[in-house]
Amino acid sequence: MGQAFQQERKEKGRYTREASSVSEESEREDGIVMSRRNMFGSSSGTYNVRASEIARDKHRPEVQCQVYMLDDTVQTFKVFKKDKGGVLLDKVFKYLDLVERDYFCLMFQDDIPEQMRWLDAHKPIRKQIRTGSPYSLYFRVKFYATDPSKLQEEYTRYHFFLQLKKDILEGRLPCSPHTASLLASYAAQSELGDYDPSEHLPGYLQEFRFVPNQSPEFEREVEELHKRHVGQPPSESEFNYLDRAKRLEFYGVDLHYARYNHSLSDQSNLEIQLGVTAAGISIYQNGVKINTFSWESASSSISPHTRHMAKIVKISFKRKQFFLQLRKEPNDDRENAIGFNLANYRACKNLWKSCVEHHTFFRLDTPKLPSRRNMLTLFKLGSKYRYSGRTERQTIELGKEEGNRNRTFNRNPFFRTPSKRYARRTIGGITRDVIKDEIRNEEIRRSLVRQSQSFSAPGLRNINGSAELLERRPPSMSSPTKEIPIRRAWSDGHQSEEDEGGFSPDYITRGKQFKAYSEDGSFTEKSYEVLPSYNEQLPNGNLVADNSIVLIRMKPDEHGRFGFNVKGGADQNMPIIVSRVAPSTPVSNANADKCVPRLNEGDQVLLINGRDVSQHTHEQVVMFIRSTRESHTGELELTVRPNVYIPDGVEEEPDFMYTPDNLNPPRPPITSDDALKESMVLIEEGLKTGASLLQFDQLFRKKPGMTCNASRIPENICKNRYRDISPYDETRVMIQGPQDYINANSVNMEIPRMGIVNRYVAAQGPLPNTSGDFWQMCWEQQCTLICMLTTQVERGRVKCHQYWPDLHQTIQFGGLQICCVTEETTPSFAFRDFSMINLNTDEERRVVQMQYLAWPDHGVPDDSTEFLDFVFRVRQQRVGMVEPTMVHCSAGIGRTGVLITMETAMCLIECNEPVYPLDIVRTMREQRAMMIQTPAQYKFVCEAILRVFKEGIVKPLAEFKSPFNHK
Repeated sequence: MGQAFQQERKEKGRYTREASSVSEESEREDGIVMSRRNMFGSSSGTYNVRASEIARDKHRPEVQCQVYMLDDTVQTFKVFKKDKGGVLLDKVFKYLDLVERDYFCLMFQDDIPEQMRWLDAHKPIRKQIRTGSPYSLYFRVKFYATDPSKLQEEYTRYHFFLQLKKDILEGRLPCSPHTASLLASYAAQSELGDYDPSEHLPGYLQEFRFVPNQSPEFEREVEELHKRHVGQPPSESEFNYLDRAKRLEFYGVDLHYARYNHSLSDQSNLEIQLGVTAAGISIYQNGVKINTFSWESASSSISPHTRHMAKIVKISFKRKQFFLQLRKEPNDDRENAIGFNLANYRACKNLWKSCVEHHTFFRLDTPKLPSRRNMLTLFKLGSKYRYSGRTERQTIELGKEEGNRNRTFNRNPFFRTPSKRYARRTIGGITRDVIKDEIRNEEIRRSLVRQSQSFSAPGLRNINGSAELLERRPPSMSSPTKEIPIRRAWSDGHQSEEDEGGFSPDYITRGKQFKAYSEDGSFTEKSYEVLPSYNEQLPNGNLVADNSIVLIRMKPDEHGRFGFNVKGGADQNMPIIVSRVAPSTPVSNANADKCVPRLNEGDQVLLINGRDVSQHTHEQVVMFIRSTRESHTGELELTVRPNVYIPDGVEEEPDFMYTPDNLNPPRPPITSDDALKESMVLIEEGLKTGASLLQFDQLFRKKPGMTCNASRIPENICKNRYRDISPYDETRVMIQGPQDYINANSVNMEIPRMGIVNRYVAAQGPLPNTSGDFWQMCWEQQCTLICMLTTQVERGRVKCHQYWPDLHQTIQFGGLQICCVTEETTPSFAFRDFSMINLNTDEERRVVQMQYLAWPDHGVPDDSTEFLDFVFRVRQQRVGMVEPTMVHCSAGIGRTGVLITMETAMCLIECNEPVYPLDIVRTMREQRAMMIQTPAQYKFVCEAILRVFKEGIVKPLAEFKSPFNHK
């Protein structure tokens, strides 16, 4: 028995030691230190959790961060004081549920007054924010997308919309009163919805603040513009807001105050602002851009808009001095290094970091991370900071991968869901075979249905606008909560709300009744009948396809216009999209039986009259549409894919100008007198709403397919005043001799009803080395009138060389001798008579130069009186002239285009023809690129055209007046 007891003790001891060793091993693995009664004899232990937690928290104190959001709400986040900025950023992005987060960041007030800094994600928060807890930070847009179409999610665009509203309200983004009112009207449409007279009483915008020092007059203008946005969902209004705001001069410009000395001995200390943008660095003085330096590009293809800019090779700073190193260009006498003085070291480093971040985000495919430090780099001076977030390209790709998620978000003060209007659909290379395959796909989409109440008989004799295209999905593609988009093929003008729900019948027969889920959550009994399949015809002969393909036939109105815009093309790497459908036109008037089914904005055009347009350029597509009017039937047949939305690209207007929404339905054919008056109404309405300027912005600057190769020949480069202003090869004026190049184009403006063609030569202002070529061109083109629309120097810059001699003086260029015979100068004009003699033939000609001096150095004239006076003098000089008129300013495109447009419009008024300024600009740009350079110039000439018509300064000539309008 004793032996048994001893054996039992041994067994227990063995098990105890094994258990103890296992427990100790477990403790060692978990890193837990157990307190024991003694080191040797006990296998038990304790662990004080609460004391350990308290001890840890003593070393990791929490701080509160108050983040002010873009919708003016404040959210509090808790982080540990030693946490890095990235921890707080992750919390904020997680709270907002942002996918495209790299456009945004947090700002905080620096310890230097009136200086804000971006939170660095890789540095501890406590080392950046010196103030005590709670920290105050501001959620803001850091990188402004160059185009809103690059923002994949509507939710992201909504935050950009909020940011830009703040920028304008707080004065950081200046804009003209008209632009401000247009933007405010988009904001009102987004926040209030459609204008309702019963709900939106006079003064309903008083509670909103859009601009600094907002006035009642401004609010009334916004109210009028708000009325014109009926039907725009919040997402579309916000997109229009962003698309207009991106054109503002200070959009996306990160401004830094600095001082500049022209030389070491210069003590002027010129106050300037350095603006960091996606394209480079701009220099502003008193709010006016005076120079731009673009980022150096390794690509051989350089944008024509930045070709004339100096390229930045390197940026650096030392203490409070900031340096730009520029690429040295041939024939460029500028210094290749420029230095600026900032207020202090911190301001200088902030500017340098902003440049690094903007260049990396917008210009690189992937960020260039700093290399690991080795023994060599340890002794190198300077900051090793590099931007390590995603680039714009990576952010766009991420947004595409994530896709538009169906989620709700709060549009203060209303609660709305992302608009289905902007739901994107992948559009690849679409060919005729793909189109046919999709039409045949009856397994996925097979039924065209409509409510039986809308039809009295199955023969479809009464088409009254209530038929619907209902997409049928297989069970694998639908769910009880999935929305089924409904495409309306006809409309009576009273658009009803889309049904929302997930009911998808497996099979629909004529007269079949089933339950449909309505917006209020109830089920209602509805009766549907099947419409003809895609190969069946409607009573009017139109074919109707399924929800993927719709075949539309239409006829133009009495003026030969179809009434819609298209954008895209193979040259733009975009599908052809219907970008606008004008009201009161064939495509919008369902009752006119000219276009059934309806053509809607966002439809993708696949075939035009049976021709596949997927591989054609934008210009070719426009010509296909226009050429339809010349066919024997005059009928246009479009095969479209409904409801595809592509927000960017170049928009063209095949056959209509801006049409205001408040025009009445089509009327009987109108006389030429009425056509002229109506065109003036369109100009006036377009200027009031801003639509005319939007259309001008969307017009091509350079005609697709036109080349400018002659201007790029090495010996000709020095003959161009500006590197990005070149003549088309096809229309350029060639002078005789081995060197035939001069920067000038022939521009012919036809006035058909008068049977005349106003001929011009649009040229740049002569340089010292091209003055002889200029006079040779005048002689060879037999020009006897020169219109000069610039002074020699403006804002300290030479705009045109004095290519003519002083009064009673003579100069000689080769075989031509020029003598100034008379000169008359007023504050606004200068008139000179020249005697031009060909020394080889002794032939003498008289040449008149008319110079306009009153155009301001910046912008356009405040009043058109003096300009119109000048145009009248030019027209009087041109009476009976068949030779081309030489017109030049500095570049030969801006003011030159304004003069030609004005004279052309006056001729059209005199012959009682409608005036469409955009068509005039298009005709000019088909002959010389970029004619009328800015929206301000276009607006100025449109207002001048309205003035001469309204005030009767120019009237239709008697022989062109309609006999029916004589009183």
